[in-house]
Amino acid sequence: MKFKTFLIVGILFFNLLFSQENLGSWNILNMNVKISSKWNVFAESQVRSLSFYDEFHYYEIKSGVTYKISKDFSATSGFGSYNTFSEGGNFNDPIKNKEIRTWLQVNLKNPLRYLTLEHRYRAEQRFTSDGFKNRFRYRIGATIPINNIKIEPKTFYTMVWNELFFTNKEPFFERNRLFIGCGYEVNKNLAIQTGYIYQFDYKINDETGRDFLNIALLYNLDLTKKEEKEFTPTTSD
Repeated sequence: MKFKTFLIVGILFFNLLFSQENLGSWNILNMNVKISSKWNVFAESQVRSLSFYDEFHYYEIKSGVTYKISKDFSATSGFGSYNTFSEGGNFNDPIKNKEIRTWLQVNLKNPLRYLTLEHRYRAEQRFTSDGFKNRFRYRIGATIPINNIKIEPKTFYTMVWNELFFTNKEPFFERNRLFIGCGYEVNKNLAIQTGYIYQFDYKINDETGRDFLNIALLYNLDLTKKEEKEFTPTTSD
């Protein structure tokens, strides 16, 4: 019964999604490697377009390391390259913004009976074409398993999160990013998720676009040979 409800909601959701004008694509490939009980390393690539799999204007490649302070509290440091091209074609020159970015981040999870809440706090150091910039981000999200009590192999789940972007210079507020979607954990190493991203920009010109279809492939590799009791799929962005 839960799966039928999930399927109906999914059909209605995608009908709403594809009724959007100027729907872009937001594609993510994420790999996370657990190297010990405390340490993880990750790598992620993204490609985005302003039209539905056309007018590709942005790509990023990043990696980092996460240290697990306690069961539900972790810290991350990352580094990446972020590139925004001119609109009107596929990776059109001249490039609008070429950026190297580092960041420090903490994650706090609140596992509840039927869902997991996650708070993410990030401070970014951005070396852009227009000079150095600071940025601060806060994201709150919820992951809800559909056909199991927890997320495990063969589990469908829904996910929603909202993220705010700030700077240390006026007007301070830069962006709001909302995600609503669903996913499926294929096995203990692989999850696939898709959904809708709405992005509102306020006086920002390093990226354009408002409505996106998001597709993410999430791969997890455990080198410790100790299976996690629960996998909470998430991207590094």
